[in-house]
Amino acid sequence: MSFSSEAKAEMCRTRLENDSCALAECYGVLLFCSTFSSSEIRVSTSSLEFASRLTGTFKRAFHITFDILPAPETKGRFNLRITAPEKIAVIFDRFGISSRHSISHHINLAILEEENSRPAFIRGAFLAGGTVNDPEKSFHIEFSTSHRSVCREACSILSEMGFSPKISERNNNSLLYFKQADAIADLLTTLGAPSAAMTVMTAKVEKEMRNTITRRVNCDTANADKIVFASQEQIDAIHRYASRFGLDSLPEPLKTTALLRITNPEASLADLAVLSVPKVSKSCLSHRLKKIRELADEEAYTDNEE
Repeated sequence: MSFSSEAKAEMCRTRLENDSCALAECYGVLLFCSTFSSSEIRVSTSSLEFASRLTGTFKRAFHITFDILPAPETKGRFNLRITAPEKIAVIFDRFGISSRHSISHHINLAILEEENSRPAFIRGAFLAGGTVNDPEKSFHIEFSTSHRSVCREACSILSEMGFSPKISERNNNSLLYFKQADAIADLLTTLGAPSAAMTVMTAKVEKEMRNTITRRVNCDTANADKIVFASQEQIDAIHRYASRFGLDSLPEPLKTTALLRITNPEASLADLAVLSVPKVSKSCLSHRLKKIRELADEEAYTDNEE
């Protein structure tokens, strides 16, 4: 079962508090389902839990049943249809629409005035026309409807509920979507899927931890590369000087530092400072190694001149 199916199954276990919530959820289903017209109502879903819930919700909201239900052995997608004109007329009448005219593709806000009606409406919209990605792959939740005005009005409803969705178009459908893990988790919780919301937040934390570790590893690697590069340059300078004059010609502090560097090629300056006897500062070691390099470069320049 996909993560989206699991989220919908969890939502379908949410109890409808009253008939107003049942009506609001059905309203969301109808405006985001496959077909809602004066000649046919068709809801197509791959969620068995949603298909089972829908029959009871429609009966509670409209006191009617579907004309065509999926066969018990059906697998894959389930199609629930109403084609009887008198049943469609009852549904249209509940939403203040005349079945003799084409359906008005707008949300009748009067249907959503009761407490908890708006979350129920959005839940119905998601159950019929929504998907949510597996958070292990990406953070994305969307609602799809063929009614552009409904999309804009649903966006306003979500905004009033404290959410900030974005709107897009795809294949002649209007989309509402979120890509922020926190917003997705909050929305799933509001719609009745707190376990799915927890999965989203867990995935977010794990991704942030992996990203932090990756950044630290990359930073440590970059720092190690810098240390190795700087150390190699210092050792090369020491060898150039030693090959011509020998390390014994260096002042004792420079000679000690040169030997310390050669015997600890992978150590940072801070590590060399700890190993120094007597103790010296990191800046002191840096100055000494810089001096050795300058001497080596001067001698190399003198040789070239000759």
